[in-house]
Amino acid sequence: MSQSPETAIVTSTRVYCDGASGIPGGAALGHPKVFLEIDEHGYVDCGYCDKRFVLKGGPADGADQPSLPDIASGASV
Repeated sequence: MSQSPETAIVTSTRVYCDGASGIPGGAALGHPKVFLEIDEHGYVDCGYCDKRFVLKGGPADGADQPSLPDIASGASV
């Protein structure tokens, strides 16, 4: 059984991901820093590590995250 990707609740529609957040001294373990924009769906997924960023109070906040489709920054569903 696979583990679900990490999910972060955020308060800004513009976020970044480097794949090493929360890993002490983990910058070498991550991926290039990418900036992501949360659109009207209320969430976005990192194209490198699949970490999901959910806008607090947005349409995806409180939703069943595994049931939502993947949305990479700049993609449309």
